[in-house]
Amino acid sequence: MTDTTGRTDATDAPGTAPGDPTGALDEALERLHAAGPERNGWLSNHGPMAVEALVRHGQAPAVHRWLDHYSHKLEDMPAPAARVTADNWHEALGDPRRIADWTTYFERETAGRPWQDVLTEWWPRLLPGIAAGATHPVIRVGHAVRTLLDGEANAPRTAELAHGLGYWAARHQPLPALHPPASLAPAPSAAAALDAVPPVADQSGGIRDRLAQLTEFPLWPQQFADDPDAARARLAELVRAATHRYATHGHGAPIMLVHAATAPNAVLRTLPALPRGLWGQSLAAAWAASAAVTAAYSPADPVPCAASPSAASADEIFARAAAHGDDHTIKFTDTALDVGDTTALAAALRSIELNPPAL
Repeated sequence: MTDTTGRTDATDAPGTAPGDPTGALDEALERLHAAGPERNGWLSNHGPMAVEALVRHGQAPAVHRWLDHYSHKLEDMPAPAARVTADNWHEALGDPRRIADWTTYFERETAGRPWQDVLTEWWPRLLPGIAAGATHPVIRVGHAVRTLLDGEANAPRTAELAHGLGYWAARHQPLPALHPPASLAPAPSAAAALDAVPPVADQSGGIRDRLAQLTEFPLWPQQFADDPDAARARLAELVRAATHRYATHGHGAPIMLVHAATAPNAVLRTLPALPRGLWGQSLAAAWAASAAVTAAYSPADPVPCAASPSAASADEIFARAAAHGDDHTIKFTDTALDVGDTTALAAALRSIELNPPAL
């Protein structure tokens, strides 16, 4: 099959994801689609994102065992409330009671027309609410789009996009940073901008309490809207900077701070499926999400990272994350491998050290 880089791999049968000749991903997604996107009223279902990353990095044989272990965290899809339509969607946006309604809406939409058309229509509507569900919906969409771009748009993968978009619409949560009352001085780079993000005054509450305290971010990047290629380059720079920063700051909130990198990386993965005219606003939203998580959870001081990838290969490091089993660690390591440099791999090892193992 042909991937987005133009390479072909004869070992992958038609209709399977890269590295998944047995179709384990599609089977796992079908199992997961009976469940809702949350549990305990707020915590996100990470199953679809984690299994996609596992398959992507050669761990397809372990997917069902991982999912068996994770299954106690799954809850049934909530009952529907009222049908979402093209006429009433505005009133349903951001209403978590409508999760099932939104999912059904996007299942209808993706069944009736190409998934790229649905994504293109809804991406700019949903993007201002990128903080939804602690950024998990956009991350889920990014994993779904990556699979659709790399393989056949079959029923399980298209349904996964519908579930991700439905979750995002139901939890839609605008960030103050997208309409800031003030901005701090411009920053010369993504790394400097993240370092300059002021922490929220009270880091004792949950993410919604913390996001409510946001007031201002450094101005970064200064120009991007008229140059899609520059926007994509700056977005890749942000993913790299946030991934690197986890190596020295992840101890502040080992689980939550992974989203400073995985959320913008989800946006970066989605860009090839979007019109280039949407890339600039995608960068702006990704920066807001990464800065918001940084403000909400970063510790006061960095700690030197002792983790070293030494002679370990990227595949070996991901295998360690898979054996570790924690869903956030798996997803962060997946992003670190996208970045691919020594510091990113060290950050992945740091996440394995900091987060409690699940297997």
